[in-house]
Amino acid sequence: MGFLVILCRKRKCFRYFLTTTSRKSKYTGLLWLIGRLSKLSVKEYYTWSSTPYGVHVIRLAIQHVIRYPNFAVLLIGLLLEWRLSISVLGAPFVIAFLIYKWRRRHLSIYDDVEEFLQSQNNLMPIRYTFSEIKKMTKHFRERLGEGGYGTVFKGTLRSGRLVAVKMLSQSKANGQDFINEVATIGRIHHANIVELIGFCVQGSKRAIIYEFMPNGSLNKHIFSAEANILNYEKTYDIALGVTRGIEYLHQGCDMQILHFDIKPHNILLDENLKPKVSDFGLAKLYPVEDSIVPLTRARGTLGYMAPEMLYKNIGGVSYKADVYSFGMLLMEMVSRRKNLHASTEHLSQIYFPTWIYDQFHDGKNIEIEDATEDERKICKKMLIVALWCIQLKPSDRPSMNKVVKMLEGDVECLQVPLKPLQPSLKREINGDRDNSNQASSSIQ
Repeated sequence: MGFLVILCRKRKCFRYFLTTTSRKSKYTGLLWLIGRLSKLSVKEYYTWSSTPYGVHVIRLAIQHVIRYPNFAVLLIGLLLEWRLSISVLGAPFVIAFLIYKWRRRHLSIYDDVEEFLQSQNNLMPIRYTFSEIKKMTKHFRERLGEGGYGTVFKGTLRSGRLVAVKMLSQSKANGQDFINEVATIGRIHHANIVELIGFCVQGSKRAIIYEFMPNGSLNKHIFSAEANILNYEKTYDIALGVTRGIEYLHQGCDMQILHFDIKPHNILLDENLKPKVSDFGLAKLYPVEDSIVPLTRARGTLGYMAPEMLYKNIGGVSYKADVYSFGMLLMEMVSRRKNLHASTEHLSQIYFPTWIYDQFHDGKNIEIEDATEDERKICKKMLIVALWCIQLKPSDRPSMNKVVKMLEGDVECLQVPLKPLQPSLKREINGDRDNSNQASSSIQ
């Protein structure tokens, strides 16, 4: 008994005959995709259908034909068939080839990183060995957090200074996450940007050493159900500090630095609750004169990502993408909740920005528990600024320099902007909205 394998491609057919010794065989390997294969009745032995494309397998003396969609599926099936032996001489060569390809790919990653470090030698902080990293973290004993780009551990330098050691994951194809972080934060010195102390590159091991921020991320404070150490005046100070940090990234360096991932998790607080922007794994450097920047794919976190990242007809990607992310962050800092909260008691409050706009538009006061009159004014000012930052069109959003002035000014001088777009709307985004949403109203 045996199989007749007929591979038809571009009107050319190739026949292969594979023998088997057992009548009881149910083609263990050839039927591994039983759910996808179709069995067609044919005449006994060599008769086969004249389908111009596809792969046909005929079991001799069995009136069925198994039709394979392509050669790759057939090949996998044949390899799984336990009766088909793999050449003893061929297997070592295949394994050696795969190892060669793997080593070549990873060595190219190391070459890219080393080439970058050589080109940026004048900007580099201290370079540590991996053994020094293990020693300063006491073999990675205390974990501070974990994200998409790696795990952060607490460490101590020889001087006794506490540091945060971020071990980068090896998922990136070319070490681009490491290059992004060192290229951007390595040239930055600002009170509201986390300080880069050193780094490690040793084989596949890559680490970045930051200053230690004892109060952790803003994320755990604004969304915590426990007693919050942040009153609204301190929240305002943090918002102003973050604004100045992002403004410096956009305008304070010889290159404009776009962060592309502004969110509560990436705002760290020191012992005095001073905010510092961190995590530059998605950041990109561009010439200062570039108003629109090229991007091959969307960057950021859903919920904070600017709409032009996903919808190109809204406008080009620019520093206004960071402005949008900051606006969403500012909303959450004031409300102490996620902007999109499906389990809220009131349906109108599921998407917080539109609910806030409706309150302002209808002339209603925003009720804030345990807040003084001055704190209510501060919250009102932050919410209006946030509404300006999350405008649909990038051209309608202010620059971070303008945001600083708006936050430092009087709330009476601010007007309510257009209504923000709700993400759940099931209509084409074209930038047009109803006339009822286009009128701005003064805040009384």
